[in-house]
Amino acid sequence: MKKTRSPINKNIETAVNELLDSRAESRIYIYLLRKNRARSDEIIRGTKLHPSTVRELLSKMYDNKIIFRQKIKTDSIGKNPYLYGAVSPILLLQRRVKIIESRLNKIANLAGTSNGNKYVQITIDDQGGNP
Repeated sequence: MKKTRSPINKNIETAVNELLDSRAESRIYIYLLRKNRARSDEIIRGTKLHPSTVRELLSKMYDNKIIFRQKIKTDSIGKNPYLYGAVSPILLLQRRVKIIESRLNKIANLAGTSNGNKYVQITIDDQGGNP
């Protein structure tokens, strides 16, 4: 029997999907938010994504500072596995705002380059209001 997602969970997934590059990345990010921290094998089982996809995306997301990781010390022979966690959603949003500001400024300044003057500087402020 297939488990249906609540409208709230679906809305969260949609919002996170808009911030990240792919649905698979958003599934991994949301899984890590819910579980706090997890190993790659737990993420594979929890997200039902292909193991190579998960490992590739974990590496990419770590490089892009969407997630963090720490080594787990084990007594067994072989590589020590990592424990992965998601960065704060607020931090993710702040980074996205900076990217949007930069893109908007590039577009706005294209119009102002014909006469040599900067056209406009766009800044998105955090008003600090309560949600």
